[in-house]
Amino acid sequence: MLPPVTEAYLDVILKVAAADRSIAAVLREICALDESIRQGALDVVGAHLRSRDAERDVLECVDALRRDDVARLIAERLPRA
Repeated sequence: MLPPVTEAYLDVILKVAAADRSIAAVLREICALDESIRQGALDVVGAHLRSRDAERDVLECVDALRRDDVARLIAERLPRA
């Protein structure tokens, strides 16, 4: 089970998205998906990242996006392009 996602953790995700519009666009799309579709999309993203030996913190972020509460908060707080 994932540990609780803190405000500081969410702030880091949002700051990264603010610095790169392509990341923001992908996050916005993923977080807006229905839960089951989001899970499938994140399965694909996670598999790709693992094949590229992504850092653990990146994979943990992908896992955090699986959570409805996290996805909802990011979607609410991420400004529209």
